[in-house]
Order: sequence, then C-alpha cells, then structure tokens
Amino acid sequence: MDSAESFQQAGFVHVPGFCAGEELASLQSGLDEFIQSSLSSLPPEHVFYEDKSQSASLKQIQQLHQHSALFHQWMTDRPQALAEALLGEPVRAMNLQYFNKAPGMSRPTPPHQDGFYFMLEPCRAVTLWMALDAVDKENGCVRYVRGSYHAGLRPHQRTNTLGFSQGIADYGAADAADEISCPAEPGDVLAHHALTIHRADGNQSANRQRRALGLIFYGQSAQEDAVAHAAYQEQLAEEMKSAGRI
Repeated sequence: MDSAESFQQAGFVHVPGFCAGEELASLQSGLDEFIQSSLSSLPPEHVFYEDKSQSASLKQIQQLHQHSALFHQWMTDRPQALAEALLGEPVRAMNLQYFNKAPGMSRPTPPHQDGFYFMLEPCRAVTLWMALDAVDKENGCVRYVRGSYHAGLRPHQRTNTLGFSQGIADYGAADAADEISCPAEPGDVLAHHALTIHRADGNQSANRQRRALGLIFYGQSAQEDAVAHAAYQEQLAEEMKSAGRI
C-alpha cells in the first residue's frame, strides 16, 4: 500500500526519512540561526512562549516561510509535492510553524482537528509534521485516531493550552481505543488530513527537546472564510498578549 492509499484510508501516514543528510542538517542549522538572530524582528503574534521572560520556553514560531527564504524554498518544493500527492489536487502553502515542547514546561496537546482552526469549505487540507528530534512516548509523540476524518468535524471548546486554543469537546473512550501512537526520528514526516483527530502528551523527559516543523497546505478546492479566520486570530492574539505569552 502506497502513502496516498494509506492516507486515504487512515487519515494519516508516516513517511520515514523524508528529510535526511545535508538537507536536514541545513534546515536544523538554518532554524538555529533564525532563532538566534531574527525572532526580535517578527510580529509578536508569530512568536509564542510558555513564559515570555524565559527564552528557553519558546513554544511556536508562526509563518516561518514568510520570514525565511530558506524555509520558503524548501516548503514549496518536495513537501508541497507530497501534500499534492496525498490530497490528490494542487495545494497552496499556507503556514510553516516551528513547535517545541521543552522538558519540564510543556503541556499535553489536546485532541483536536486542524480543520476547526482553518475554517474551510470543503475542508480539504493536509498538515505535514516533521520531527527535528527523536520523538517517542516519553517526550510526547503524536497520536492519531485512525479513520476519524471520515466522520467530519467534531464540536470543539476552548482550552488553556498555548497554540491549541480549541480541543474536541466530546473526546471519549471510543476515540482513545482507536488511537495510534506515532514515534518519529529526525526527518520523519507524519502527514494528516485536516479532519483527522490527533493529540500528544506533554514532554515528560528530564532533558530531551521535542522540536518539530508543521507545514500546512490547503487544497485548491478549499475556500476559506477569511473574515471569520482573521477575527479569530485577532481575538486569540489579544488573549495571549494579556497572558504574557507573546
């Protein structure tokens, strides 16, 4: 069974070694350099901290491909081709995010569907999640609910988790029974449909980072409610500013 067929059946697929060697090393060094030299120039709503007073608590960087030529070129090359193969239609590159769950200061990611945030009709989008560190159950691997995207969008409610303000309101035992844990090595990609339910535990390790890149692509057929999406993002930014996280 190829990746596209697995994706269509389960709503997610693991692509081992998608990025390796010099390509992976270039992205890792480019990311390190960007974090050291460019964060202060970004809009505050594009940089999230667990605690803004602690630089080590950097949680997310939004729209990285808009701020870095290296990441823009990479995102619109092989990752975009993979997204198009999985969705079966041309796609638009929408967001490249950096994530980290630092040891000792991260919370679990609540079960959610990315499509709830995207506000698309039809909800045709794919997220590629690429590990930059070895990720397993100890430091919070991604867990998918197999086949969940076939049932459509589920009701969500507000959470207190930074970067994941909405979680599924009625997530229950039946969902947990269908969970698949997906450990990953650096350079592995986990690709999932925007309606696939997924979550992750917090980083319970003593000293291991849990860094990753998340690349979001919208299918050509998907239409975004741009007004509603912008209003939601503005409200969320104000709440995070008030909480001292941006």
